[in-house]
Amino acid sequence: MQELIITKIFSFGAAHNLDSYHGKCENLHGHNYRLEVSVKGVPDNEGMVIDYKVLKEIINKTVIEKLDHKYLNEVLDFSPTSENLLIWMKEKLENKLNSENYKLYKLVLWETESNKASIYV
Repeated sequence: MQELIITKIFSFGAAHNLDSYHGKCENLHGHNYRLEVSVKGVPDNEGMVIDYKVLKEIINKTVIEKLDHKYLNEVLDFSPTSENLLIWMKEKLENKLNSENYKLYKLVLWETESNKASIYV
């Protein structure tokens, strides 16, 4: 059977500052982030790659609950750029979204309406 890619979109708000950056972003500020999580796999007998409800539970528990309405500099041990956030998310999710039928495929993190970063797994 053919592999398919499904995507679920999540939102969370968080504040941060970039300590070693010289410019506006060195000051405390916030973003309304949008996270796109894509999973690749073969549909099961029900015709689903992964149940969207299951995907939502995994992402909420592993990522959203840890970051939403938080000051990222206090809850993470790295500079909270979009790029670094994606690497952290990939590391947290790679094993949780990995079965014989599906695996994590791609993460896209929108920091603003015009700025996004992506990582393929």
